[in-house]
Amino acid sequence: MRCSPRSAFVITDLGPGRALGGETFDTHRPVERIDQARTGHGVEGKRDSMVMYLSAAAGLVLLFGGGEFLVRGAVLVSRRLGLSPLLIGMTVVAWCTSAPELVVSLGAALEGRSDIAVGNVVGSNIFNILGVLGAAALITPIVVDPRAMRRDTVVMIVSAAALVFVAATGEITRVPAAALLIALLAYVVISYRSEARRPSLPSATLHENESAEIEVSGSVISGVAYLLGGLAALVIGSRLLVVGASDIARTFGVSEAVIGLSLVAVGTSLPELATSIIAALRKHADVAVGNVVGSNIFNILGILGVTALVKPIGIAEQIASVDVWIMLAASLALVPMLLWRGRLGRSTGGMLLLGYAAYLAVLF
Repeated sequence: MRCSPRSAFVITDLGPGRALGGETFDTHRPVERIDQARTGHGVEGKRDSMVMYLSAAAGLVLLFGGGEFLVRGAVLVSRRLGLSPLLIGMTVVAWCTSAPELVVSLGAALEGRSDIAVGNVVGSNIFNILGVLGAAALITPIVVDPRAMRRDTVVMIVSAAALVFVAATGEITRVPAAALLIALLAYVVISYRSEARRPSLPSATLHENESAEIEVSGSVISGVAYLLGGLAALVIGSRLLVVGASDIARTFGVSEAVIGLSLVAVGTSLPELATSIIAALRKHADVAVGNVVGSNIFNILGILGVTALVKPIGIAEQIASVDVWIMLAASLALVPMLLWRGRLGRSTGGMLLLGYAAYLAVLF
């Protein structure tokens, strides 16, 4: 066979049992460049890929462990300081279970990765409803008193609708961020005053049960140690996860918004998942519902509020036009389950999980 001087050929054999993946080389390319491809480039690529995956995996582990330590430390210190179970359940537990989302979104925003910052919150809320509640209901059918969930479910839906409205502007600036935080403060104050005056309210009992679900003992010093250890793990883990997730996005040619909505969102929601599964195994599945609804409220009003107040964040068109609407639809889907029937059976749990699987399939 005759070849012109500038013909290209494919190297398929580099020695016994070795190949270079069918890479095409030009015959005029210097020999040393081919030698570099044979010896170094592939090894470095594999090493970079391994570092990328290990960074994301280590970040997920540290976020999960840090979240658990932070919750236990905060609850322990709060109990030793004499705070009521109602206040602990409404504020301490809710804030601490959302701490991974806060650290990751704030860190991503400060690094200029606003798609991960926003995608993390929106994706976490979707996963909390479809994934966390679906898994909990699959383990144990969830039965709740609709009166206990009425106010919080409505606030969650209004918060999701507010985010849809803000997302349409393409950016969360400091003014709407401050409004979100004010709304969160008003929600907490009004809820606490109402339930403190009437401790027999079903919602008050539910929030107290959320606090009682955290089993921890020790001194204030032990609690502070838990807190510091948890915060350190969250900071380091969030950095590793954001960097690893960004590298994965570039490697596979997907946007950072998609990675934020999926990998990062699931990773930061691991504390909610663990808490809800444990509650379901203990036949306290109603706590799982309160945990998810409260976390979703804090994610939108608190996490995005704090993050955008520190640094305004842009919202990707995909998130603004699709994902926030899916989040709102998932929130509305809870209305007939929680406020009308007061029950999520195993079949409903399975449907929620299938819904999340379908969402991921469309996302990618």
